[in-house]
Amino acid sequence: MTTPRTHAEPAYFSVWDLHAYYGESYIVQGVSFNVHEGEILALLGRNGAGKTSTLRAISRLDNPMLTHGEIWLDHQKLHRMKAFEAARAGCAMVPEDRRIIPGLTVEENLQLAQIVEPVGWELDRLYDLFPRLRERRKQEGVTLSGGEQQMLAIARALARDIKVLLLDEPYEGLAPVIVQEIEKTLRLIKEQGITTVIVEQNAIAALKLADRAVILDTGQVVFDGLAEEVLENEQLRADYLAI
Repeated sequence: MTTPRTHAEPAYFSVWDLHAYYGESYIVQGVSFNVHEGEILALLGRNGAGKTSTLRAISRLDNPMLTHGEIWLDHQKLHRMKAFEAARAGCAMVPEDRRIIPGLTVEENLQLAQIVEPVGWELDRLYDLFPRLRERRKQEGVTLSGGEQQMLAIARALARDIKVLLLDEPYEGLAPVIVQEIEKTLRLIKEQGITTVIVEQNAIAALKLADRAVILDTGQVVFDGLAEEVLENEQLRADYLAI
């Protein structure tokens, strides 16, 4: 088990002593972890452990409300930014509901993401990564299948110039063959040096993909180490992941 560095020497992506409320509920209670550039981190825990709230606090979305802590991304202080500023600084979140914009085609969803600088991958490169989206580029985004919508949500994030990709339940409701396709895509994204944090109830799939894992329990970190350590530790999985 590793100990997070202090906030005096932040890693490429560093969360230090994060505290956040969701309404009146004290959800995130002193969460700290570091992620290296190009690394995939699985953020795991039972339902209600604070995983999604942690991602939302990092991405600076309105809820939950960050009350204390520091968030550093490539020497930038995300904890002092609003959501749109954090996005421009390179922090992209793909929420569980994907938030595909109704009334817009696949291509229009991608183009809209590039209206404001800094832009990321060009459309042709995104279509090379997701050939299905090229086939359906003129189709309204909300009419895509669940797996295709997930591809579009990830592609839309990459359409920006991002440094860290936050994924909330990317495998939710997807067939195993589509999950494998998403996993392949995330490995390709890793090769491009993009850091990824994945929250996923399918813990085994997330652990097999990830380099490292952080496990939360009631809003606090109970494990921070290599993903393979969790895969090999049945007692740890039983205690905190119920698997």
